Amino acid sequence: MAEKVAKLGVEREKDFMYYVKDGEVWKVQRKQPGVPKGRPEKVADGGFEVDTNYIYFVDRDGDVARAKRAVGGQKRKKKAAKRRAAPRKAAKKKASKKASKKKVAKKAAKGGKKAKKGKKKGRR
Repeated sequence: MAEKVAKLGVEREKDFMYYVKDGEVWKVQRKQPGVPKGRPEKVADGGFEVDTNYIYFVDRDGDVARAKRAVGGQKRKKKAAKRRAAPRKAAKKKASKKASKKKVAKKAAKGGKKAKKGKKKGRR
């Protein structure tokens, strides 16, 4: 959960986005179609130091709060690991098919079987 860092009581407006940068609270107009990009405006000076292990934000009450930063993200499920293994098997099958075609071509060149001549069917 989040813990409050500074009680500022910032009055929030609906069309603005609020964020914390270097211990200060800033606001910028939200993006809207057909409206040019707004310039950030400093709202309040928080008077605190920012720790990189936390994410700082303006909460519903208009105060600055922080939450522990998730380092490394979430661990993957086991199903994802199985999906990654499947393409490797397919690549091995393709390699073995190519090798068997080469063997047939070598035998045909020696005279064991006649090689097919003619146009290949399919896309060009």
